[in-house]
Amino acid sequence: MESNQHNHIARVFVRPGFQWDGQDAYLFDIDGTLLRSRDRVHFDSIPAGVRQVTGIAVTLDGVAIHGSTDTAILHEACLKAGIADDRIEPQVAAILDAIRNHVAERREELQPYLMPGVRKTLRHLAQRGAVLGVATGNLETIGWIKIEKAGLREWFRFGGFSDHFPVRAELVAAAAHKARQFCGSAATICVVGDTPRDIEAARSNDLPVIAVATGLYPFEELLSHGPTVCTTSLADLMAAAEAAR
Repeated sequence: MESNQHNHIARVFVRPGFQWDGQDAYLFDIDGTLLRSRDRVHFDSIPAGVRQVTGIAVTLDGVAIHGSTDTAILHEACLKAGIADDRIEPQVAAILDAIRNHVAERREELQPYLMPGVRKTLRHLAQRGAVLGVATGNLETIGWIKIEKAGLREWFRFGGFSDHFPVRAELVAAAAHKARQFCGSAATICVVGDTPRDIEAARSNDLPVIAVATGLYPFEELLSHGPTVCTTSLADLMAAAEAAR
């Protein structure tokens, strides 16, 4: 489906036979999928945490952030600064605590704003009986703070975070395990994300995925990675479903 309103071209692809709103549980990425931020609080927390614990200055310049995890970003930033893993590893727990505290202490400075159609989609899925969780590269404390600041906490019952999972596929697996605890071992579970890494993580866990082009990656690039569903926004996906009905 394509439509053009006010120079916005809405595009939606749904793999034939897949009912995108008929799954038992959904695992939502946060940044770029549910919301984006007008502030730098989270972005600045990793260099601040490293500096607080080690006294060493690192930067996120040149670090692959989109679709990554806080723990992976930390290690890559340290590596680029010339800090070997064996040197940083004994201090990782302290650094992660410092990162969490940096965001928690500045939570009033957070300025999240929702992506189009998020509230409507969450309400629609919940009304259809789906259980909603998050699967995000954020550390758990930071992820829930963002969700709360954005006014979305009521919708989500569990999550998979990067505190213990530097690899996104692993945190998706952890979130899927929690979803099955809620819905049963035979539950159908769908990942929702905005990057190729979300698509790859879903595929690694044999899960369908809804790719949403509200982050860095455009529709065509996400579609080229073979998601089950691809849409320019959740609002456009909802509009297409309503038009079909």
